[in-house]
This record gives sequence, C-alpha cells and structure tokens, in this order.
Amino acid sequence: MSDTTNNRVINFGAGPSALPASVLAEASQGLLNFQNTGIGIAEISHRSKEFTAFVQNLESLIRTQLDVPPTHAILFTQGGGSNQFSAVVLNMLARYRLLHPEKKSEEVVMDYVVTGSWSKKAAEEARRLSGGSQVNTVVDSRDHSLAQKKSFDNIPPHSAYTFSPDPALIYYCENETVDGVEFSHDPQSASSFPFHLLPQDQLVPLVADYSSSFMCRPIPRLGDHAIIYAGAQKNIGPAGLTVLIVRKDCIVDVDAAAKLGAIPVPIMLSYKTLADSKSLYNTPSVFAIYVTGLVLERMKEQGGVPYFEELNRRKQGKVYEVLREGEAKGVVRRKVKEGSESWMNVVFDVVGEEGGGAEKRFLEGAERNGMKGLKGHR
Repeated sequence: MSDTTNNRVINFGAGPSALPASVLAEASQGLLNFQNTGIGIAEISHRSKEFTAFVQNLESLIRTQLDVPPTHAILFTQGGGSNQFSAVVLNMLARYRLLHPEKKSEEVVMDYVVTGSWSKKAAEEARRLSGGSQVNTVVDSRDHSLAQKKSFDNIPPHSAYTFSPDPALIYYCENETVDGVEFSHDPQSASSFPFHLLPQDQLVPLVADYSSSFMCRPIPRLGDHAIIYAGAQKNIGPAGLTVLIVRKDCIVDVDAAAKLGAIPVPIMLSYKTLADSKSLYNTPSVFAIYVTGLVLERMKEQGGVPYFEELNRRKQGKVYEVLREGEAKGVVRRKVKEGSESWMNVVFDVVGEEGGGAEKRFLEGAERNGMKGLKGHR
C-alpha cells in the first residue's frame, strides 16, 4: 500500500530502480553537507580527499561482499551497460591483438550467447565495431522457444552451445530484464551457464552483463570471468554509474594494440585509462557514486549479499507461487519456461477480454493500491 506519510508508492520500475527510503533521507542531507565538509555532494571536488576516500570505500564494499579476488580490479565509469557493449568489444579486441599480432582481422572471432533483448543488442554492437572480425552466435534461445522461434523464453540446454576454439571474448547476459529469463546459479541445473564447456587450461575471456542482478546474490565463479559489468540504476543506485570488475590481464595498452592494427579505443572507453586514474580521469557521476555507496553500506549492516540472496529467494518464490495459482485459474499466463525464470523481473500476461481489457483493469487496480511501474515491454 502507499505510504500516506510521504506519498511514496511501491515502484516496480526496472530502472531507475526503487531505492531505500533511509538512503534517500541520508542522501538528501549529503546534498547539503557531505561528511561535514560544508559542501554538498553534488558540488564537492571529485579530487577532494573526502570523495576519493568514499570511492575507495565503495570499492572495498563491493570487493568484500562479492569476494572479488585480487586478480581483478574494480572500476567505476559512466554510460550505463549499453556503453559497455562497445567498450568490451574494443578492449578485448585490443587484448587479443597484443596476444596474437600475426592474426588477420577476419581470423578473429567473438562469441555471443544470445538469450534476450540485451545480449542481442550487445551482439549487434559487436558486429558494428568488429573491424572485419567474426561474431559467432554461440546459441540463440529463440531457436528453443515454445513460440515458433520468436521469443526469448528460455535458457537453452548445454548441448546447444557451440563455443569457438580461441575467441577474443565470450559474452553473456546473466539476467534479461525485458524477457524475464536468467541463468540458474545451481551448477546442476540445465539452465546454468555451461562453465564446464569452456577451456579449462587458460584465462578465458568471459564477459558477463550483471546489470539487473548485481549484488542480489553471489556471482558464480566470479574469478573465472574476464569482465563483469553492471549499470547501477537497475539494482543499487541511481542512473549514471557503471561498475566494472575487470581481470587485470584485460587492462591493456590499447594504443600499443592500435599500432599493431587493432581498432583505436576512445580514451574514455579504455579500461587502462580508468585503472591508471583510479576511476577519476574525469569528473565521474559523483552523486550516483554517493548513493550507491550508501546503499552498499546499508547492505553490509543488514548482512550483506547472503542476507539479500535469502530475501530475494523468498520474494521470487512467493511471486511465482501466486502466478502458478493464477495460471491454473486462467487469469494470467507465464511467459518463460520452467527453470529459466528470473529472480529479479517476473514477466507475465494478464489474459481475458479482447483488446487488453483485463490487463487494463489489473494495472488500474495496482495503481489504486499504490503499485506503479508494473506495465512492461510489449
């Protein structure tokens, strides 16, 4: 129900996401006076000792709660997940060129696991920036759809994956917000990511988009990833901040790679630029970093990622239980195959009445009860 004291409602928007009221209250004070400096957070220099210390603490909160190994750097940048569609390609092609200077562009392959709208967009951007390299679709979940190869309604079986022998990168999106599918974190599940099919005797160039599920539960085999990135606005803060967890061998001299024929990398997309400047090469999204830090401090106080994993387990269990009951009664229709459903964004249709009359009444009833942001993509 809506909060009559301050007119806040239950916000189901996928991003910008809802933020804890206690964090917003603290942030409002920080807008006036950040850490007793007498300067508001939106005004303070990003090179001040107070803010640089805040950024270092944010990195520590992420490293500790996700158990990020010392082999990986934690970086902060702008542009959201969509910017990383481009940055991932350019940085990983530069890395591959330094490792294989003798290879022609047409011999270089990038692998993409396509399970929804976001991984599809990422693969399209890879083709735009490939510079003649190949983009291999490892698997496309539409080929395994119940809806005549039209819908992203599943995580494909492990037998369907065809990885390249030596790709410059292997890309997947852990949770697809639009389509409501997510890789299972149970390694025994047929819907888990097939880590066992990857090369076991080398540093695998595995890249994962964790934007919409970041910090909601532990990341399986985090240390085996080359890059994990997450736009903060889906889960842990306001828009304007993207968190990167980058294995240090992927932070390369992109200018040296360009001299060997790699595509030149814009300075603000280079992971080396971010790493060398401790994420402060230019003015970052100061307020977004601040709110995210407050959210992660609150998470730490409440028990960290294990606490929220159990909380999210209970929440998604309750929602899917209601949907199963509604499906049995013929009033809703789930859109994702059993076992591939997302914990973070549950997608379903309200059925009945031509022209969407039942859905319209459902949304109107939700509005009356203080629930907004439920209407999703077509």
